[in-house]
Amino acid sequence: MIESAQMKNDTPLRTFDVETIRREFPVLSRSVHGHPLAYLDNGASSQSPNPVIDAVDDYVRRHHSNIHRGVHTLSQEATALYEAARDRVMRFINARARSEIILLHGTTEAVNLVAQSYARPLLRAGDEILITHLEHHANIVPWQMVCAQTGAKLVVAPIDSRGEVSVAAIEALMGPRTRLLACAHVSNALGTVLPVAQLVQSAKSRGIATLIDGAQAVAHMQVDVRALGCDFYVFSGHKMYAPTGVGVLYGREEVLERMPPWQGGGDMILTVSFEGTTYNALPYKFEAGTPNIAGVVGLGAAIGFLESIDRPAAQAHEEALLAYAHATLGTIPGLRVIGTAREKAGLVSWVLDGVHPHDLGTILDQDGIAVRTGHHCAMPVMDFFSVPATTRASFAIYNTFAEIDRLGASLMRALHLFGRGAD
Repeated sequence: MIESAQMKNDTPLRTFDVETIRREFPVLSRSVHGHPLAYLDNGASSQSPNPVIDAVDDYVRRHHSNIHRGVHTLSQEATALYEAARDRVMRFINARARSEIILLHGTTEAVNLVAQSYARPLLRAGDEILITHLEHHANIVPWQMVCAQTGAKLVVAPIDSRGEVSVAAIEALMGPRTRLLACAHVSNALGTVLPVAQLVQSAKSRGIATLIDGAQAVAHMQVDVRALGCDFYVFSGHKMYAPTGVGVLYGREEVLERMPPWQGGGDMILTVSFEGTTYNALPYKFEAGTPNIAGVVGLGAAIGFLESIDRPAAQAHEEALLAYAHATLGTIPGLRVIGTAREKAGLVSWVLDGVHPHDLGTILDQDGIAVRTGHHCAMPVMDFFSVPATTRASFAIYNTFAEIDRLGASLMRALHLFGRGAD
């Protein structure tokens, strides 16, 4: 067995202590514009801890080679690290088998793969794909594309003024021509936690396939795909402390077996002749070309890091941060939170009267506070709330209440700069 940095850094953190956690993230020690960094943009990309950095560094320095193809030592080592990461993903989400774990470049690629390999051969003119008004563009556009290719119809379930989706409203749209329900586990724009277990159960009872976009969920809560019962679950590494450019498609084995490959080349091939090609078995059938090997090694290390902490305590810490952020923002004159669902995770979005979100993001950055501004790849959500953009603070296990206090103070400074502050 290879003794990599990934394996060396899996020592359990016995209790959850935010200051202990913070010491694992080197970037949090830096300053921005003369202020300590308060990184509140985790919904876009979270930072990486030492075990992930060390694992990637160790791979690049000592084991880098292409996988699955070489008999030499480095290729065998790289392959072992890569496949160990697959096994970790399998256990992390409680998949039945490693063949159900497809390693890709991110959530977007995973959704597109399902759209083209599962949905496109299945759909006929008049069939329906059901999504919600909360979706990220990556869970809208691939379905629009496949509808244009097949004559199917995209059906959108509504949201209410809190940013919630009703189970009854979605069930009312499940008809005899509905072939697939695709929805987020957690909204990236509002933080709404969708009742995915109920939705999957309702869809299954009607013979409708299900895809859950878990990009904003896996870092904040424990996910069990067998308990959910979904056909597909997709997520990205870079929102759960891993590097960018790596992600996962989980699919039930019996469904994946029926799907044709999406892209050709590399490990998805067993034999090739000009007369025809024999495709590889799962999971390699869907892994064309040379993958982001270093990123996958980092993903495995990120999962190891998450498994080393007290995850229920970490989730409780994040929930307390979110509640504190809502309370703090509630004291800011002229601030309106966009998205007040009763169950939320990870983030809060808002608009501030008289201050454009982009201007606000620049002011916060001058105070060392990193947030996200814009439509968050959820333009239909912005249209629903009649706002061009929002400012979004999104949290991770390393964030603190003191950082939220700084956020509140910086928002008050912005009000004064724009002549909105109290006399």
